Amino acid sequence: MREEPLVRWDWIGRNWPSIQSLLEDHIVMSLVPIVVGLLVALPLGLACVRWRGIYQPTMSVMNVTYSLPSLAVFVMLIPVTGLATRATVIVPLAFYSLAVLIPAVVDGLGSVPDHVRQSAVAMGFTPLRRLLLVELPIAVPVVLAGLRVAAVSSISLVSVGALVGRGGLGYLFIDGWQRQFYTPIIVGVVLVVLLAAIADALLVLAQRLLTPWSRARGTT
Repeated sequence: MREEPLVRWDWIGRNWPSIQSLLEDHIVMSLVPIVVGLLVALPLGLACVRWRGIYQPTMSVMNVTYSLPSLAVFVMLIPVTGLATRATVIVPLAFYSLAVLIPAVVDGLGSVPDHVRQSAVAMGFTPLRRLLLVELPIAVPVVLAGLRVAAVSSISLVSVGALVGRGGLGYLFIDGWQRQFYTPIIVGVVLVVLLAAIADALLVLAQRLLTPWSRARGTT
């Protein structure tokens, strides 16, 4: 009897439209929590820098949230957001992203030297202008480092959502395991890894574009 190949290319060809649909769903459910997390983390991080007293309580809440198993949170949200909905996956992942991005924003703004702030004030910069033109550009490398971690984590954790009916490429893992058919599992793993690698490369490129002075310093 002929041995079953590890990867059935004919199966991939026949099922590519379904794989593409799962891939698109995975990208959306990975991207939305990162964007929402960043939009919330920036003002919240600024508030934590301005009023240091709220930083520790905020991070305590975020750390407790981050420690919760993702599957348990998905299940707890089902009565609120529904079974097999994107919201059931996106909401917890947005909180996980916040747990990474808030300290990244705080540390990034904290890395701005005092003499740079004082120079901006001496030049007549308003607080908003100083933030946008001086502090945030200097904080970009630290913030993007946190964003890279959040992006890779989000792309990975979306797959767990397949256990509650909405997990993008995670469906391929369950399908392959239930049928003891390894081609869907391998396809899912390869695509998840590719997504994570592409997201990380894009964020590295964004950092290089947003911090041209670092390239100039490296050249000199």
